[in-house]
Amino acid sequence: MPEVRAALLIAAEAHLARRPWSAVRMGEVAASAGVSRQTLYNEFGSKEGLVRALARQAADGYLAGIERALARPATDPRELLRAAADWTVAAARPGTLLRSLLTGCCGDPLPAPRPARTTATAPAQRRAELPLPGPGELLAAARDRAVATLAESTPPRPDPRELARECECALRLALSRIVAPPVVGGAGAGRRRGRVTGSSPRAGGR
Repeated sequence: MPEVRAALLIAAEAHLARRPWSAVRMGEVAASAGVSRQTLYNEFGSKEGLVRALARQAADGYLAGIERALARPATDPRELLRAAADWTVAAARPGTLLRSLLTGCCGDPLPAPRPARTTATAPAQRRAELPLPGPGELLAAARDRAVATLAESTPPRPDPRELARECECALRLALSRIVAPPVVGGAGAGRRRGRVTGSSPRAGGR
């Protein structure tokens, strides 16, 4: 049932916020959600299936955040791209599933990809075993949302290929800040921050 699945995902998120995924126990998640351990396994098939469902939820939440950033009032499309880039950096906090998805760095909490299994019979378990989106796929989905929004809101209508290139550039620049954050303090720190956040129109979010 959808409400049971939602309760299990909320409970799993709460446990994951307090400890590494390797230390989270399925029985504890089930108890927090008020269901049996068997119900949890019926829904997700395995602990890996549960964390994969959490990762997909994180990906969906990230893309929804991109759409919210692009929906804000702005007179300059660069402001919207900057907002989308800022959301990307803010959402991919260290230790989160989204950070693992965007960088492709698997481990704890995100399980390393493995070949899809074909043994699951329950629909919910089959959903849990679907492959996770890779960094390129997730970034492309965010780019496509940005292109669709800006193409409708930016007069005159921009060239689609140029707009797609600008949107991808902004998001990849945000990804570079996630992988290699600007150094705070120290010689040259201001210059490094300037190159990333505002010394040129594209660096500022285009």
